[in-house]
Formats: sequence, C-alpha cells, structure tokens
Amino acid sequence: MTPAIPGEPTDPLRIGNASGFYGDRFGALEEMLTGGPLDILTGDYLAELTMLILGRDRLKDPDRGYAKTFLRQLETGLGLAAERGVRIVTNAGGLNPAGLADAVRELAEKVGVPVRVAHVEGDDLLARGGWPDGTLTANAYLGGGGIAECLRADAEVVVTGRVTDAALVSGAAAAHFGWRPDDHDRLAGAVIAGHVLECGTQATGGNYSFFGALDMRRPGFPLAEIAADGSAVITKHPGTGGAVTVGTVTAQLLYETTGARYAGPDVTARLDTARLAKDGPDRVRIDGVRGEAPPPTLKTGLTRLGGWRNEVTFVLTGLDVDLKAGLVREQMEAAFDAAGRRPAEVDWRLARTDHPDAASEEEASALLRLVVRDPDQDAVGRVISGAAVELALGSYPGFHVTAPPGKGAPYGVFEAAYVPVGEVPHVAVLPDGRRVDIEPPTATRELVREADPPLPEPLHHDGTTRRAPLGLVAGARSGDKGGAANVGVWARTEEAWAWLAHELTTERLSELLPEAAGLPVERHVLPNLRALNFVIDGLLGAGVASQARFDPQAKAVGEWLRARHLDIPEVLL
Repeated sequence: MTPAIPGEPTDPLRIGNASGFYGDRFGALEEMLTGGPLDILTGDYLAELTMLILGRDRLKDPDRGYAKTFLRQLETGLGLAAERGVRIVTNAGGLNPAGLADAVRELAEKVGVPVRVAHVEGDDLLARGGWPDGTLTANAYLGGGGIAECLRADAEVVVTGRVTDAALVSGAAAAHFGWRPDDHDRLAGAVIAGHVLECGTQATGGNYSFFGALDMRRPGFPLAEIAADGSAVITKHPGTGGAVTVGTVTAQLLYETTGARYAGPDVTARLDTARLAKDGPDRVRIDGVRGEAPPPTLKTGLTRLGGWRNEVTFVLTGLDVDLKAGLVREQMEAAFDAAGRRPAEVDWRLARTDHPDAASEEEASALLRLVVRDPDQDAVGRVISGAAVELALGSYPGFHVTAPPGKGAPYGVFEAAYVPVGEVPHVAVLPDGRRVDIEPPTATRELVREADPPLPEPLHHDGTTRRAPLGLVAGARSGDKGGAANVGVWARTEEAWAWLAHELTTERLSELLPEAAGLPVERHVLPNLRALNFVIDGLLGAGVASQARFDPQAKAVGEWLRARHLDIPEVLL
C-alpha cells in the first residue's frame, strides 16, 4: 500500500501533539511547527466536561459545538504547516466536525493557504434515542479508521468529533505504514504512544511527582517517533523545557487507565506488556506492546444537565474553630427549615487550614464549605445566599465568607453507555466530498480482567522502619474516569517495588485515603512498570461536571496519597 504521508513506509513517523485539552497553551501549535521536524501534528481538545460545554454551546447556536480556539491557532498555523509539509489531525470538531471543516476551508481562503480538508463523523448518536431524559450529548468513541482513510486521500487537515484520544496517533500511523485492522500488536503500540502524547506536557514533566529536579518553567510538548513495528520513542523538540524520562512516561501511561487491558475501538492494548527504556537524553523507547481484538461494543459518553448547585465558603479564624463551624451549620440548617425548602443535597466540609499562633490572619483561618444541589434553581438560590448574608452580624466572631454567594449555577452529569460496534456509523468525508463508510472490526473479544501476575519476592531487610511519607519512595498520577478516580503508583527502584507491591493493598489504600473507605476499590499490578493502578469507584459522584468534591477531577489524589505517612523500611530511605 502506498504510504499516505511522504517518505518511505519504513521510516519512523514523527507525530507531535500541541494540545491536551480545550484551553491548553495557545502558542503550542506554532511552537511545535517551528521547533523541529514533524510529519503529523495532533491536537486533543475533548474531555468529558468539554462535551458538556460544547453541548450547551450547540443549544445556543446549532452551527457551534466545536473548539473555536483551534481556528484561531490556524490563522498562523496553516501557513507554517504548509511550508513544512506537516499534516494536522485534531478532534477539535467536537459535536460539529463538518462545521469546523467548513470553517477551516473559509479560513484557508482568507489567509491564502490552499488546504485539503477532510473530516470524520458518525460518533454523534443523540438522534438514535433511548437515552435518559435530558441527555444533551451522546457520542461514541470512534477509532482511527476514518482518520487513516482521510490521510490516504491526501488530506492535509483532518477534523474529527469524538474519537479516542489515542486514535489521533494510531490512525495516522496506520495510514503511513499500511497496517491492516488485524495488525493488533502494531496498532496497540501506536495506541500506547498516542496515550502518552494525548495530555501534552504531562509526558514532559507536567503534573509529575518529582518535578523539582526538572526545568518546568515552560515544558515542551511531546512527540513520538513511531516505527513500522509499532514501537515508539517519546521525545520533544530540542531546547524546550521539561524532560522526557522513564518516570514521566510511566506517570502518563498510568493516567486514566485501569488494568492490564487498555481497551479501544481498534485494538485492546496490553499495558502490562509495555517495556520502557532510556534511549538517550529526553528519549524513552516503548516496545513490547501486545494487542488483542477490540471489544464488541463502543463506549458512548452521555452528558446532561443534572440540576443546580450553589456554594458558600465561611472563613473561621483563630480559636474555637469546631464551635464556630457548629454554630453556622445550626444557623443555616434552621434557615432551610424556616424556608421550608431544604435542597435535595446538602454537603458540609471543614478544611482545617488554620495554624496555631499564626503570623498572618490567613494562616490562622480554616474554611467551612457548604455545597447544595437540587433539580430546582430556586431551592439553591435565595434560600442559600440570603441566609448566609443575613448571618453577617449575628453568627460566630470574625464572620466572613470568601465571596458573596450567587443565584446558583447548572451542573452536569456524565454517564457511559455501551453500544454494539456494528450499530455505530463511522464515516470519512474526504477532501473531494466523497463519503467512505469505515467497516467495523471483523473480530472482537469481550473485555475481561486479566489475572494479576505473581508479586515480586518481598523486600528482605533488617526490620528497621521509619514513619515517613510514601512519596519519598514512590511517584503517583491520578485522574478521573466518569465517577471513578484512578490512582497509579509506581516505585523508582526494584527494592522499593518489592516493598510497595506487598504493602499498598486495597485495604491500606483505603486507610491512607479515608474518602475511599466504603467505596469499591480495584487494584491492578503492572510489574513491567513497577506500578500499581487503583480504581476508586464513586469517589467523584456523577463525574467532573457535577463537582462532587473539592478536587472534582481527582487530579491531586495521587499527591495526597504520597503525602500520607506509613512505616517504610529504613533501607529504602
């Protein structure tokens, strides 16, 4: 098969990333195009929360529903990409990939840069029906087949809707190397590389536990040199900040994954087979990734407006913090009773940020946060804001709040459904307007949990331990998957792994993270990465858009875990 990208199909394909979310560094697209050679530049703009935001945009204007930032980036990016022969693949099309493709053509004419634009559609299943009442968006996670077809048709810009983040990379690699749908090992390698790239600078030191040893003032965005066998080298442009190390790549591999099987619409990649090795300065090789047939269903993300929420944060300063918190709670609860309108959900959280004998007023203060939710806006509006304000002169000493409470705001809910792959259209709309249906995989395999491998031999030591933070011997990376939180923990040495694998059980995790107590917790063992991956189901309520907790995307749960103290063998410290 003739390669879709110039160059020999045996040459490595250089794929860079310029966006990890809608709102990422605006100048990254230009930086990646000018910082060094590339064949493909991807941009990931979609997340669970983003789909809700785009859904609300589409309610206001049916012609909207895509990431407008991408168009602004192309005002200079189109010319740079054309000069350098770089093709752009992005999911910025969101809920309206055809609309964004048209907008790119209009922009190309305006800036005088002829460009062949294609798009991928079929993921939007809202009209299919059968969803819960109030569903705002319903989008299946498509694979890379449509992207590959567009590139084979010589598209220079490919716009998609909801595809898996890694499909931006695996689809381009499949087009370049001529991989078949049953080339599972090769596709799996590209999917893993795509997963490393998808969150931008998280692969080059962003959100990295051991960031203190790196120059993180302005980390560069990552790129992957993908080989014909599916192996890859993760690196970055010369002279950019941050770093690519085995540790930074390990952290990103664990991000928002679960166990050994990393399922996607084209292939299920075996994360437990991935091997990482340093390949030079700022270069990490990933190889050994095995692949299996994909599941028979496609994950479909559903978003809807869940109701209305409001919040107020009371500042409690100095002495008697618990007494002050108790008083204001009693007063607010009495106000609910008097109004006869208690919100459906009332959540109080006291954060003891106060310090004794503090040198500043802020350091002497604790924060009491009240969050309420209800299907009716009136139930979270004046009944909350009015009651809080009226306490100003008649409550605890030093009464004040961090900001005046408002009228309440809508919040969203994310849910996942699964649709048989044969029932989801997948269409590549080529630069000449032709529409090509992408056939679903002919072979599928039900997704089942892989049995955990044997644990390493326990660490042999003299029994001397010291009470210390877990983070002295382990890194962590956490994130969200709907209402669940994932926490990946990895050891930096073989000795630490021999201890960590036996010490950090699901029971111990729940002890260290009391918020997880009573919730289902799964543990997955990944010896090749010296890592444990935990999934805490229900920690995030109905997902990030519902803002069910202080850290609604679980971004810092891993760092909280690292800060917890336990008895660590002295030999590791």
